[in-house]
Amino acid sequence: MIVAAGGPERELADVERFNREGVYWIGVDRGTLYLLNRGIQPQAAFGDFDSISAEEWDYIQQKVENIHTFPAEKDETDLELALRWAATLKPQTIIILGATGGRLDHFFGTVSLLTNCQGLFQEIEIEVIDRLNCLAIYRPGRKNVYKDLDYKYFSFFPITNEVTGFTLEGFKYPLANHTVRLGSTLYTSNELREESGTFSFTDGILMVIRSSDN
Repeated sequence: MIVAAGGPERELADVERFNREGVYWIGVDRGTLYLLNRGIQPQAAFGDFDSISAEEWDYIQQKVENIHTFPAEKDETDLELALRWAATLKPQTIIILGATGGRLDHFFGTVSLLTNCQGLFQEIEIEVIDRLNCLAIYRPGRKNVYKDLDYKYFSFFPITNEVTGFTLEGFKYPLANHTVRLGSTLYTSNELREESGTFSFTDGILMVIRSSDN
């Protein structure tokens, strides 16, 4: 499932790389236009649509059947409303595009949502991707990762006060059973030494950012 938010279009990842048969697309506010303008038909759209013109709104209404509209003054962001609805469909993966490069309050609101809604998103792997970065939140366990030249560097940041049992295998700078404490920058800009590797930890919540060298 792909959710396209309405952040600055210049930061949008290459949408075509995700455009495969069977993908469920959701547009959020101006992100709906980003999809339509690339020939992608959203199955649903969410938002107050206060960032688009009357002509653009007419166009969206003509093209998208399942539109969820909300007032501009509300307790949740448009993206949060879309993600909560998407989670009820129980997808294995949700990829969020168009959520970076604009307002920092919106971006940190998204990260906060992914770290705190454990019941809603606990069984769903969620990634926030733009043209230079891929961000994901992980809970304890072991994760296999693979070399991707578009997102070469790995950086690891604890969301909780500490992450324990942190281990890296197959990386240029391997680690075994480290405790990663909040505020540390020790675990930034690592990269895979081989075609694949793993990271694992036993307790805490970890944010992993993969970045391009461009």
